[in-house]
Amino acid sequence: MKKIYLLALAACVVTLSVNAQLIVDDFEFYTLGNMADQNPTVWSNWSQDPAGSLGENILVVDDTAIGVQAGFIGPSSGQDALFYFDGAANGLTSGDYTVVWWYFIPAGQEGYFNIQGTLPPVGTPLSGVWNTGDIYFETDGTVTDTQPFDPTNYPQDAWFQVSVYFDLDAAGGPTYQLTADGNIVHGTPVPFQTDGVLGAIDFFSASGGTMSWIDDMTFQVGPLLAVDDVFAANNFSVYPNPVTDILNIRSANSVDAIAVYDVLGKLVLSTTPEIISPSINMSALNSGVYLVRVTIGDASKTVKVIR
Repeated sequence: MKKIYLLALAACVVTLSVNAQLIVDDFEFYTLGNMADQNPTVWSNWSQDPAGSLGENILVVDDTAIGVQAGFIGPSSGQDALFYFDGAANGLTSGDYTVVWWYFIPAGQEGYFNIQGTLPPVGTPLSGVWNTGDIYFETDGTVTDTQPFDPTNYPQDAWFQVSVYFDLDAAGGPTYQLTADGNIVHGTPVPFQTDGVLGAIDFFSASGGTMSWIDDMTFQVGPLLAVDDVFAANNFSVYPNPVTDILNIRSANSVDAIAVYDVLGKLVLSTTPEIISPSINMSALNSGVYLVRVTIGDASKTVKVIR
């Protein structure tokens, strides 16, 4: 399959505690091949032993990606990758959160994930605590859940966005709502089915038809809409790109902070302009690719810029 390049969110692969975004991961800074223990506070597996149970890990690939690299699940049986929501498998029990990622599933293949609740200590294999149903992106282009869902389709052979909103403080107990390609899969919040803990996403590869790519994962506090509103196309843009010396940021709101990272994730430039539509001088930086993270209030967005 040919590589697909799209200019989209790019971010450091470490866990962040900056404003609304708790984890951002675009796979760009990993070594290709088995994830192993390259980022064990974010990516693990069912055995919770990413260095030992290599066959269960997500793979880092560059054949299809938003950018250069992405994560890959399937098609062989055995991959059973975990994306931790809080690092080190502790779990979350209060607040509201959204996880969002880009998905690519070829026609005739399927994607699968579920949300796990309470996790045992790191190093102890999971016994399985399903707080969502078994969520399938079926081979016929439909989305299904073993819990109540609305009939929904997703685009095959194309990147599309998936988001899951969690309300751990909902009256009556924690709930989740899934959206795929802008379509609401759960019009009504679905109660957690086992316990009240938000632990991890389990991306599983069934034998045969499972084949999916995952990219640009973000886990944030609050609903996705809060970030989308601030960084909507009519409110926010970064130009020119490529940039020669001065990078301009057009914004409808005051920009609190700008941070520039190189491709190794090192902070090379930062400023706190606290004005609407600021600019940043990048003339001292070498030619190359940089990640510019813009923070407005409690929302942040990272944009890939070529110097």
